[in-house]
Amino acid sequence: VLDGALALAIPTRYGQKMKVKKTSKSDLYWYSYDHKGEEWFRAQISLMDFSAIKTTDEFKAAYLQKLLKGAVRLNSEFLSKWNGFDVKTYLEFPRDWGLGSSSTLTYLLAQWADVNPLLLHFEVSEGSGYDVACAGADSPIQYSLQDDTINYSEIDFEPPFIDKLYFVHLNRKASSPAAVEYYFKNVKGRKSLAAKLTEITEQMLGTRSFKSFCESVKTHEELLAENLKMKSVRQELFQDFKGVVKSLGAWGGDFVMACSDESPDNIKSYFRSKGYETVMGFNEMIYFEQDVRKLSEV
Repeated sequence: VLDGALALAIPTRYGQKMKVKKTSKSDLYWYSYDHKGEEWFRAQISLMDFSAIKTTDEFKAAYLQKLLKGAVRLNSEFLSKWNGFDVKTYLEFPRDWGLGSSSTLTYLLAQWADVNPLLLHFEVSEGSGYDVACAGADSPIQYSLQDDTINYSEIDFEPPFIDKLYFVHLNRKASSPAAVEYYFKNVKGRKSLAAKLTEITEQMLGTRSFKSFCESVKTHEELLAENLKMKSVRQELFQDFKGVVKSLGAWGGDFVMACSDESPDNIKSYFRSKGYETVMGFNEMIYFEQDVRKLSEV
């Protein structure tokens, strides 16, 4: 995607929420809570120079400072009219799931600052931005980044075989920045690779056949493995799986997608026998616009 490949990205049911309260205090007080309501990060940030006066994690505080500075560069009025703020963020998924704690935070902070989320993303990150676009979407999107021009649109993606698609957590978290760095250093002929991957993604989007979809997934995975000079997740962990397995996001961690004709019970038993307890069906993981309509009717 960094080199122009077309991406299919689908929002999940699990995201992140943020509450902002204006205060008479002279600093920004930041509190982050996990899906169990337990605090995992805290910082007191100066609104003069965005330095961390106090924090429980210097690395995370530095990223927060980058976001705040980027937002101010895009909107000079942001944070200028009040003395201070209390900000609380709430994850809806375990922190090691890798569903986009950074991208959803970027999107939320951009909403608060009244700036374009993707412009804020490119102020602070070298990633493609597809995940930030997905954070604000109500349905699947197709996303491409070509010649510094972003193109994305919401699309229909509800093929007849979604009951045969599963998401499995690998009990480990990949670093997106590290994966980007590895990709730039090690992959040759990136533009040609991107063009081939775009063709495969278009095939995935256009087919109603589960067999054809699985063939495209398998080809996509093998092509990336070859160019990244890494084993595919199937080669590494699931050689005896009756179906195909696709790495998602940064290779080596977070979730994979499994595609199989096997029954849901057999799928879950297989992965749990390997030590992977988090196995979710497509509809358990994926967020659809109709979810909003259902909520509005309650």
